[in-house]
Amino acid sequence: MPLGRHTGRDLYAATMRELMGGDLMAFAIRLLMALVGGVVFYEVGIRYLPAAGLGAVGYGLLVAACVVAGVAVGAVIGHLLGKAVAKLGRALDRAGSTVTASGLIFTSIGLFVGLAIAALGSLSVKNLPVVGLYLLPLLFAVSGYLFAYLGFKRHTDLARVLGFKGLLQQPGAKQFIKPKLLDTSAIIDGRVAAAATKGFIEGDLVVPAFVLEELQSIADSGEPGKRARGRRGLDTIRSLQEDGGRLTIIERDFPNLGEVDAKLIKLAKEMKACILTTDYNLDKVSQIQGVEVLNINDLANSLKASVLPGETLRVRVLREGKEAAQGVAYLDDGTMVVIEGGRSRVGDEVDVEVTSVLQNPSGKMVFTRLVS
Repeated sequence: MPLGRHTGRDLYAATMRELMGGDLMAFAIRLLMALVGGVVFYEVGIRYLPAAGLGAVGYGLLVAACVVAGVAVGAVIGHLLGKAVAKLGRALDRAGSTVTASGLIFTSIGLFVGLAIAALGSLSVKNLPVVGLYLLPLLFAVSGYLFAYLGFKRHTDLARVLGFKGLLQQPGAKQFIKPKLLDTSAIIDGRVAAAATKGFIEGDLVVPAFVLEELQSIADSGEPGKRARGRRGLDTIRSLQEDGGRLTIIERDFPNLGEVDAKLIKLAKEMKACILTTDYNLDKVSQIQGVEVLNINDLANSLKASVLPGETLRVRVLREGKEAAQGVAYLDDGTMVVIEGGRSRVGDEVDVEVTSVLQNPSGKMVFTRLVS
């Protein structure tokens, strides 16, 4: 952004928003950069301004103008830098909410081990002619990153081997809100994105890498219908990522387990999370193994309008039913209405009286008869 667009009023307003909003880090960075800018411009002014040709008063005013300009430039740079640091802090906070204590500890240990190995290797590398000093930063960076990555990748196995199973518990400031593990069926269904956007799903949304791989294999399928469902699931992932960054993709895997559902249940137990799904079988197996499940179909069925025997509805008969003389209609929420004697009225709007309501795991059915 051009420097001329940052007026004094804009800087003052931004500073007040930072103080009132509690973003003290951004304000501290701006203040520090303003002081640094003032000092730098002061040093430049007294070093290069011709003191003898300006007189004492003119020289002093010009130096003061340089200091004011330096403070303004530093404040603008500090504002941009503070925004970047605040954004990075929020990203790290979201990432840290899904990292266990063992992940942090063993990643740090891996980093220190990598730096120690790099320090030993530097004893011989630094003596190389010409390139020795230039290879040292690369050696420390590569070795530190490699061992830190290995520590994070295998932190669960290391914690189990050393007997620190308590470190595997999922942390987070909102300990009363469990993370939600999304399975493939819920992602392909797509309704989870709308529910999360509207604020009806609290907590962090987590997609394991093995679920993402399964979704990608569906999207790459040669069958057109299957491929379309997979691509819709990928669109759901993108939508959730753009919704405030609540979605986190984790690399945890269980190579000894073949089925994705078994891996999902295992991960939910480790993270103390619940599973968000539309799969009826996964719902039942998870409940048997003591894992909490949120079934989107159950939520949708519970939100459907309730009808009672004796109520009168007006519906349009769309097709014939399975039994003799039956017709079928649908309510606005998709509930099937079976009409006794409605076969001959296909295509007509009719008044029906509710005789009974059948609720089952797959949905709700309303049985009716013609009023006239």
